[in-house]
Parts: sequence; C-alpha cells; structure tokens
Amino acid sequence: MKADARRLSVHVPMIVLSLLAVFPVWWMVVTSLKPENEIFSTRLWPASPSLENYAYVLDAIPMIRILWNTFAMAAATATAQVLTGLCAAYALTRWRFRGASVAQGLIALSWLVPFQLTMIPNYVLATQLGLLNTIAGLVIPNAAAAFAVLVLTNAMRSFPKDLIDAARMDGAGHFRVLCEVVVPNLRAPLASLGVLVFISAWNEYFWPLLLTRRIEDTVVQIGLQMFMTQEGNQWGALMAAATLASLPILLLYLVLHRQIIESFMRSGIR
Repeated sequence: MKADARRLSVHVPMIVLSLLAVFPVWWMVVTSLKPENEIFSTRLWPASPSLENYAYVLDAIPMIRILWNTFAMAAATATAQVLTGLCAAYALTRWRFRGASVAQGLIALSWLVPFQLTMIPNYVLATQLGLLNTIAGLVIPNAAAAFAVLVLTNAMRSFPKDLIDAARMDGAGHFRVLCEVVVPNLRAPLASLGVLVFISAWNEYFWPLLLTRRIEDTVVQIGLQMFMTQEGNQWGALMAAATLASLPILLLYLVLHRQIIESFMRSGIR
C-alpha cells in the first residue's frame, strides 16, 4: 500500500502537468476548427467542426510556400550549426594547441553577444552579396553558433579517447575518425542538438522580418502576423495557420524522440 501511495504521489502530479502542457495545443487545434460564430465559445470541442479556417489560410497567403521556406531555412541552419559545432568540438577536445582554453572562452563569450549588435553588419553584408529575399541570406549569418559548440564539446569530453587513438593507429585521418568513429557514437547528442537548433530556427522572427520583403519569400512566423491587424485578430485563421506551422516540429520530434530521450538519460547519468 505504501508503495502504491508513493507511486500515485509521483504519477498524479506528472499527469496533471502533462495535461496542462498539452491543453494549449488542444485549444489551438479546437479553435482552428471552430466557425466564426463559435470562436469565443468555451466548448472543448466545436458543435460543428469546420475546415473553413484552413481553406481561408491557404487562400489568403501562400502557406505551402512559406512552410517550405521555413523548413528549408531551419533544416539548413540546423545542419550547418551541427556540422560546425562538431568540427569545433573535435578540435577543442582532441587537438592540443596553445590558447585552446582561451578560444573556448571566447566562443562562450560570443554566446552572450545580442543579435541586435550584429544585425546591421549582417544586413549590410547580405545586401552587398545580393542575398535579400533568399534562404541563403537567412542561413549564412546563423551557420555557426556558440551553443552548438559548447554542447558538443561537453559531449565530446566524455567520449572514450582510446577509440580515437586506436583508429589513428590504424591509419585513419581526422575526418575519417570523425565520420566513422565519433559521429555514430554521438547520435543522441547530435539528434537532440539538431532538434533544438531546428526549433530555434523555425521560430526565428526578427532576422527574416529584416531580410525579406515579399510574402512568398518569408517564413512562417511572418506569415502568422498577417492575421493580426489593427482592425482585430482573425483568431480562427490564426490558429489554423499556427496548427499548420506546428506540424513539422511535431513530426520531427516523433522521428527523433528516442535519440532525444536517450540523450537526456545519458546527461542525467553523468
């Protein structure tokens, strides 16, 4: 009985917190299915569910094109940050050179520099390179991130050095060691970092707002703003667009959830 009571005391709060976390998502989906005359009702399910809001969103803005732009930008940014972070972490942990600790400290300090200090030089450079209204212009300034370097450096420090030394003795170069030895054994941290970076890029607002001028070249966060006007917010259409914008993130997590959970478990064990 005591064990059951202890188990209930742990699981009941977790269930309550889980429901509280899921409820906003549920309310977003329910609101997107409500007709205009039911938008402000408190029903947990609309009396007459309708897809009119989704049809309106797809007709009002090029939502499919915007979602593709956002996915391409977020995927390219996540890939670039993971690759640059992996190479930097390997160099900082496996190569011995003067100033390694200073370099790592400078990388950590660069994380504290707000984007507002670099946006003007980045914008001027993007303009001179002709990268306005392009996905490349959105990706290149964010291709490397201190966060990715620090996360992977911490993961790399716990990697067995004997495996790398054995591969080096067999004649493998650094690139081969990184691809065939390090990466397969760091799939969990790489997957969790990739998801976090992807979500961060997916939610990017200020830089796309500064760099894009046409609605067909922008990203989903700017597209959502189209349904928020001075005359009033179009809540049904806004929730439908937000639901469509959330689906890729949900699918990404469903694909990589095992690696993410494994990464958190390993971090907890360490």
